[in-house]
Amino acid sequence: MCAHVLVAEDDTMQAEVIRRYLEHDGHAVLVVHDGHAAIAAARRHRPDLMVLDVMMPGTDGLEVCRILRAESDVAVLMLTARSTQDDLLAGLDLGADDYMTKPYNPRELMARVRTLLRRVRRTQRPEDRTLRVGAVTVDPVRHLVEVAGSRVGCTPVEFQLLEALCAEPGRVFTRAQLLERVHGAALYITERSVDAHIKNLRRKIEPVPRRPVRLLTVYGVGYKLVDPESGHA
Repeated sequence: MCAHVLVAEDDTMQAEVIRRYLEHDGHAVLVVHDGHAAIAAARRHRPDLMVLDVMMPGTDGLEVCRILRAESDVAVLMLTARSTQDDLLAGLDLGADDYMTKPYNPRELMARVRTLLRRVRRTQRPEDRTLRVGAVTVDPVRHLVEVAGSRVGCTPVEFQLLEALCAEPGRVFTRAQLLERVHGAALYITERSVDAHIKNLRRKIEPVPRRPVRLLTVYGVGYKLVDPESGHA
């Protein structure tokens, strides 16, 4: 299935390589070369996925991701020459769905794109039921999350994490189990990525994110979703 992909990359040669590979996979591609243009194009064209370089002139990719994530759940694959864990987690903390460091193999980039697009389409498939745990509601049919009746925007990765947790309230999921639910067998995603996405989810579903009462940490094991009003933590 054709997807609409926005590529924001200031290196024109790399942008052209990405464009050719994406078009070879059958996607419609729009290329821009700076952060301001990326924001404008994303708002105008509403792509299914963004391939977003961090080091761009004007507004960098991290700021672009922060701005767009506040108003859109578009899937974001970030590219950067930075390779430290702190930089990786900074991107994920702002809502990026995946992260690649340069130099990269274009074939691996396309594999990541295909994985993200499959994830987006899975979240759009109808399911049999709406999931509820206390004030948290996950509607797989409409791809909606609500907390106490108010709609909450989630990225595709956040949605799948919350859907998995909400489907089995009270169950403790290890990070590895959550990775399997969200990323399949993709080895390039680390367990620390789960922590970053959980932190983002807490900002959205918890009354006080630093003192969670719904999305709880089970130390040494993983995470679980509970109804704080039920009396069973």
